[in-house]
Order: sequence, then structure tokens, then C-alpha cells
Amino acid sequence: MEMRQTFSFEMDKYMAQNENIVLLNADLAKPNGLSEISEKYPERCINVGVAEQNMAGIAAGMSSYGFIPFIFTFTPFATRRICDQIAVSIAYAGQNVKIVGTDPGISAEYNGGTHMSVEDIGILRSIPNMVIFEPVDNSQLKKALVQILNFDKPLYIRMFRKELPDVFSDDYNFDLFKADIIKEGKDVTIICSGIMVQEVLEANKKLSDWGINAEIINIHTIKPIDEDTIIKSAAKTKHVITAENHNIVGGLGSAVSEVLSQRCPTILKCIGIKDSFGQVGKMPYLKQEYNMDSRSIVSAVLEILKR
Repeated sequence: MEMRQTFSFEMDKYMAQNENIVLLNADLAKPNGLSEISEKYPERCINVGVAEQNMAGIAAGMSSYGFIPFIFTFTPFATRRICDQIAVSIAYAGQNVKIVGTDPGISAEYNGGTHMSVEDIGILRSIPNMVIFEPVDNSQLKKALVQILNFDKPLYIRMFRKELPDVFSDDYNFDLFKADIIKEGKDVTIICSGIMVQEVLEANKKLSDWGINAEIINIHTIKPIDEDTIIKSAAKTKHVITAENHNIVGGLGSAVSEVLSQRCPTILKCIGIKDSFGQVGKMPYLKQEYNMDSRSIVSAVLEILKR
């Protein structure tokens, strides 16, 4: 199932249980999979039109009256376009608004550089009181929504719209603020998020063939980051790689480097977009273009181990 379908299916259940949950979109209900739920709950699924700043203000106002509003739009419109409203009306005011940004990073594909938000984590990570969550598959998204709805603070969901391979089973133990150790290892730590988890798992097959035992950690909540899990793994392997679908400036790599530099100085190499804008293309091409594919991860591991 596509992640947008999973989100809509799960929210349908929760909206039936809680009449305070509302969904706001900026004329993008259909591409974001909200058409059916909008027809079912027309009084609580509000299309504000192409007016994202206004949508953020409406959501903040509704939160102040006890509602739980979800803003739902493409990633650049959910972050870059409404940064001031998020900072002042939502985060500074402490409003319980959930922001869903879809098609992050290179997953914008043919929409190109204008829609390819490779800086959204960096923007929101610098705003106090913001929590940043990026699900890796449907199981994780479903489990997260339960905890997100019970979390009474601003939160950003960085969500891939379409289908992703399963990483976790439906019965795995999820904690919104605890990283998942997908595989234990001793030679190198690979910390990854979002669509890059699959690339890391693919790279690990080659590394295992060469006798390299990698520890793989999925950081699903980038802020606040699980420092203890990072430190424990880095102290064991002495080598760390980060892999993210984002600019390495301000994103997961930056967050991990801040932790390591202060608590456990470690050799670190960051895989992601190297401080450049996006471009038009399909994801396989873009992963190669930005050295974000499994082969690039293998090369990075070999390089860091030589050092």
C-alpha cells in the first residue's frame, strides 16, 4: 500500500474516534490521497486553496481551541513557504499542530528543483519545540500515528507518498523517541533515514560478502535525536556513516555530527545531497547523480575503514 493510502486509512479510524481531529490541505487532497476521507468528513477536511501561510494560521487557531489539526501538502510548501508561520504561530505559541510534508528530497522526481525540498529538516530543526519524524515504511507510520496523536506538541512528518518495501513487521516495538537498531555489527555504524534505509540494506549485502560487519540504525525521529543509541554504537565501531535524502548541511548528518563532536569524537562520513539544488529525474537516476545509491554507500564504508 502507498504511504499516502496508509495515512488516510489510519486517520479515517482516528477521526471516527475523535471529532477534534481535522485535516487541512492547500488544494492537494487528490495527489496526497485525501479525496475519500475528505468526502467522508467534509466538515473536518478543509481545503484552504493555494494559501499555505493562511493554512498554518488556521491550524494554529484551531489548536488553540482544542482541535488537533494536520497540515497536509508537498514538502516545500509545508516548510519553506510557511517557515515564519511555523516558527511564530505554531512553535513559539506551543500549538498542537501536525505538519505533513510529502515527497521529500529527490522523491519529488519530475517536479524538479523547485519542489525538491532538500533543506526542510534543516529549516525545522533550527526551530525550538519542533519534533521531526520520517517513517521508513507503512508499519512504522501506523505505529507512529498512535503516539503522534497523543503527543501534545508541534510535530513534522516527512512522508514519502508512494509505496516503499517493508522494513519492519507489524508487531515490532516502536518508540517515537528511540532509534531502531535494524542490525547489530562491530566494524562500522551506518545511520540512515527514510528512503535511504533500503539503499543501506542493499549495500549491506555486499559488505557482508566482504566480511564487513555493519551496524545499521534507523533514525526515524531526527529531532530530538536519540543520542544514547548513536554514542553507544559509535563507541563500539569507531566509524560512522550517515545516509539521508536531504542536504548533508543541516540534516541527519549534521545532527549526528553534533552529537559525536560533543560526546564521542568519531570518524564520520555523510551521504546525501552535497549542498546543491534538486533537478528533474527519476529516483534511480537521482540516487546515482547525488551518490546516494547502494554502491556509493559501499564505497563510503570502504573509504572510511581505510582511514
